[in-house]
Amino acid sequence: MDEIKKKLWAIGGGKGGVGKSIVSIMLGASLARQGKKVILVDADLGGSNLHTLVGIKYPLYTLADFINRQVENIEEVVMDTPVENMQLICGADDILGIANPKNTQKNRLFNHLKNLKADYIVLDLGAGASFTTMDFFLFATNKICVLTPQITSIQNAYGFIKASMYRGLMQVFRGEPGAQDMVRRASSAIEGENIDSIDTLKDSLKNLDEHFESDLNTYIESLKIKTIVNMVRNDREKEVGNIVRSVAENYLNLPLENYGYVPYDRILVNSINHMPEFLKNRKDSMSSMSFYEIAGSIIRDSEQPSTSESRFSVKIPASRL
Repeated sequence: MDEIKKKLWAIGGGKGGVGKSIVSIMLGASLARQGKKVILVDADLGGSNLHTLVGIKYPLYTLADFINRQVENIEEVVMDTPVENMQLICGADDILGIANPKNTQKNRLFNHLKNLKADYIVLDLGAGASFTTMDFFLFATNKICVLTPQITSIQNAYGFIKASMYRGLMQVFRGEPGAQDMVRRASSAIEGENIDSIDTLKDSLKNLDEHFESDLNTYIESLKIKTIVNMVRNDREKEVGNIVRSVAENYLNLPLENYGYVPYDRILVNSINHMPEFLKNRKDSMSSMSFYEIAGSIIRDSEQPSTSESRFSVKIPASRL
């Protein structure tokens, strides 16, 4: 189980256009270059594009075929890519309702993803903070939030992290309606609300049950969210990750890890329409070298022994949330 948890990495973020799909592909390719078997999963349900970026025009099977039980085993929808050691599960955006699968469908998908034979499974998530996107993000033990130095991206990244944390806390306290009500009140910025921060939420939960405060602290410590700042143009923009980390610590009591930055790379930007060629031939570009270093950090983190075991299930109750 420890090995399964280490191989799952979710790439999320609050704003479209920050480069999550490119980050997912480049990290996947960088891990593959270092000898790891990688499966990318296009989990941007309703807006998939990874297959186009890696040069697959007409996928034989997509994630929709698995979700709709047209195939029973998720391994049947895994496809090869032009990058050696990197495979892809294509998404689909042409089926009504696929962007909002039922909880039973999501749980079945999660259970099958854990059994895929790969060193790393990289989930490329959609933009925004829909329940489905946050559930994918929370499902993965390893979480990366991508943002750019733009103020709107910074705000949306923080909003996504905050919303995901509270979504997870609703799962932690499932079956405890009093505690869930307090979490819900703390998550909404309503004028006059007396539970308006993590600190007041902790006090309120402690008054309800002394164990609830401990459960909250344990869950927040287990999140271990990392950030990557993409398309950095100067030294000042390199500090954006530290700014988000400071805000999360001050307002959410949530420790973030700044996983690094990727410089703005005109060569990469101009190669978006020719990504398969870029992945094969431009391994020495500025961005490629940064992604290679971040992939090395992923490998090192994955090889470290776990220091603690989360007590909280990622299973989504069908009747709640």
